[in-house]
Amino acid sequence: MDDKKKIIVREIEHWRRSKLLPEQYCDFLLNIYLEDGAEKPEPANGVFGLTPSKIRNSNWKIWVLIFGVAGALTLTALNFNAFELPMQIGVSLAILASLYGWGGSKREKEPMAAQILIGMASLFLLFIGVYMLRIHAVNAPMPVVGYVAAVSVVWIITGLLSRLILFQFCGWVSLVFCYGWLLHHQLDSINWITLELSWVPLAVLFCWMAWMIHEKSRSTGLVFFMVSLIVWYMPELYGMLYAEQYGELTVQWLLLGKMVLEAVLLFSLRKKWTEWVA
Repeated sequence: MDDKKKIIVREIEHWRRSKLLPEQYCDFLLNIYLEDGAEKPEPANGVFGLTPSKIRNSNWKIWVLIFGVAGALTLTALNFNAFELPMQIGVSLAILASLYGWGGSKREKEPMAAQILIGMASLFLLFIGVYMLRIHAVNAPMPVVGYVAAVSVVWIITGLLSRLILFQFCGWVSLVFCYGWLLHHQLDSINWITLELSWVPLAVLFCWMAWMIHEKSRSTGLVFFMVSLIVWYMPELYGMLYAEQYGELTVQWLLLGKMVLEAVLLFSLRKKWTEWVA
């Protein structure tokens, strides 16, 4: 096979991995460009470019490296509590930088692997911070919630930089729940009027932000629109947790009323909001 055909075959395989074309189309194109008797490239199933043939033909040095790294990480995890605080922070930052850097490097060629790595880094960031607060006897709710809020901001920034809607959405939803926790602990008395005034304007704000930004970034506009739909029902979700205080029947009627109002608004404005999220 000449160099030109090799380039074309590699490009077709890239289309297959990136799901740019259905697999049967890729097979059809490969059959055209592959010479008679030429070995068909093995499809890159899974993530990280691993295929059965690559595993079978791998060098023993790679196996030693993989299990060496795995062993080092295991020993680090088992002895993490014995480290001094600067050492704990340094190890955590090194792992975070490795996962984020590895995920960023695979964003173009292997989108699925990039999402997995960035997701692992984001979850590790949340876990390790809360864990370190706990082992250092920082048990007050405010620092924990403050850290979760900071992690949520990191998730949002990660989603914006990597253009992944899921991370943006999770970051905003996490911030919304942090806001709900602050409301619960800061307000002396909460009634239905206070609840609605605390959440409904916020839902309107998110919807307005979706409208303002949808022309520049449809993905971010979609995130704001979905978050606004969640925030719209937060007073009723809160009331369900304290149904004995607010009245179970009252919660049900308010929830039903909001659903009817939302349905009317979405139907009457369907020509507008569908353009934001399309």
